[in-house]
Order: sequence, then C-alpha cells, then structure tokens
Amino acid sequence: MTAQLNQATELSRRDSLREPVPLSERTGVSYGAASNGVNIQAVPGLPDIKPGDDLVALIMGAMAESEMSFDDGDILVIAHKVVSKSEGRIVRLADVEPSDEALELAETVTKDPRKIETILSESKRIVRAVKRPGQDEGILIAEHRLGFICANAAVDESNVDLPGHVILLPENPDASAQALCKRLEQMSGKQLGVVITDTFGRPWRMGLVNVAIGLANVPGKVDLAGENDAYGRELKVTIPALADELAAASGLLMSKEGKKPALIFKGVEWSPACSSALDLIRPQQEDLFR
Repeated sequence: MTAQLNQATELSRRDSLREPVPLSERTGVSYGAASNGVNIQAVPGLPDIKPGDDLVALIMGAMAESEMSFDDGDILVIAHKVVSKSEGRIVRLADVEPSDEALELAETVTKDPRKIETILSESKRIVRAVKRPGQDEGILIAEHRLGFICANAAVDESNVDLPGHVILLPENPDASAQALCKRLEQMSGKQLGVVITDTFGRPWRMGLVNVAIGLANVPGKVDLAGENDAYGRELKVTIPALADELAAASGLLMSKEGKKPALIFKGVEWSPACSSALDLIRPQQEDLFR
C-alpha cells in the first residue's frame, strides 16, 4: 500500500488549495434513494489505526489499491473508533484514580471503578445505574457531555488494541467529520458527505443499532412537511432521520470482527446542509420521558 499512500499524500499536497464547491452553490435533490437503488461499498484493507495516523490518506490509499473512487454525492460512513484512535482518544485505566462517586457506582453496577471514573468524566449526569439479576455487570446509562444518552457514556473496551485501555468518543465528532470531509473533497475533487457512527441501545426496543454522532454536509433529519405521500395526501409532521438511517444501514457491514470501519454509500439522494449530529437530540422541552 506504500505506493498508494504516497500517491494519496501527493494528491493532498497538490489539491490543498482547491476548495470544494460551497454548500450555497450546490444543488441537492429530494430525500430518498436513486431509481437504481443505493449501493454500499466497504473500503477494504484499512490497517489498525494508531494515534496520529492520517486517516484520510489511509482511506484514499486503500481505495486506490482496490481501484475504488468517489463520485459526487457519495457519503462516507465511518465508525467513530477509528476516528477516536487517530485522534488519541484512548485512556489507560492504570492512570485513572477513581473518585468516591466512582467507587460507589462501581459497587452498584459491578464495574471497574477506574472505568466508572472515566465514564463520569465524559458525562453530564448519570441517568440510571442498576444491578441485573443473574448478570456479572449492571447497567449504567449516562448523558454524555455532548448530550447523547447511552450506556457508559460511550466509553468502550471493544476493538481497543491494548489491554487495560478504553476508547472515548471524539472530542467534537462534528468537527472531526467536517475535517475528514473537507480533505476528502480536496483529494477527490468530488462533493461528499461524512457520517461518523457509534452503536447505541434503544429505549423500548431490544438490540443495538448504529446512530450518527458526527456529521459533515449530510442533513441529520429531513423535514418532508408539505410534500405528498404516494396517494397525494399532504405530509404534516414527517421528519425522517436521514443520518441515523445511513448509520443504521452501515451496521450491515460494520461487524465487530470484520474490520470494515469505513463504508461508501452511493445513490443516496440528499441535499447538502450545514448540519450537526446534535440536531438529532430531542430538545428537553419535547422530551416526554425525562
């Protein structure tokens, strides 16, 4: 892959002054899939990501090696863990000193108090901490400092190369997505979108799905009020969560053991927007269950 990485780096150098077409000058199309459907391609051959790695160069190099390329309107959907790893968002638990609160919570949910302390440092508040009968560990639901409500404030041990380490969300997932998107657009010369994902549980439903936690250009949600349904009736309050739909679909290829953290969606019809994954968090005044 060395030759392809060198080529990608050279393209980045040559194209660094070329700006993508401003969002205000782009023309979008309505929400949905193109007539011939949506195609999802995994970027193969990405190595294990280390802190400081140039994620864009690695993606472009892997694509070049597999003779893949971007088209206008493509969306890169990427697992947060490779983004977090490249940004050094990894904590060595041996370096963590648990507080009294962490020690108390650890007793309740039977988790490593050092991990609990890391969760607290990433959280606004603890929503629920409960034991699970017959299970080794309890459940800890937290409101992440960015506003996401999820298990363990998204602090996770899976797919971390080093024992005794945990991985955090990017410091600012939207900014990470925007930086990735800008460089990918510069290197490819195409108009693109980026969605960064993580895996969350869901209230009232079993199982896990990928959701959007960072966005660049891709709308978080699409307001279809005023459009008509298939029978001509006017839609009143239909607002699909486009970014979450893309994220959930990515889970079909992003298996925990598959090492396919970057996918390219082709054929999605979407209108670029100045978006944020925080747009998908329900405002407190609309939260009937808080």
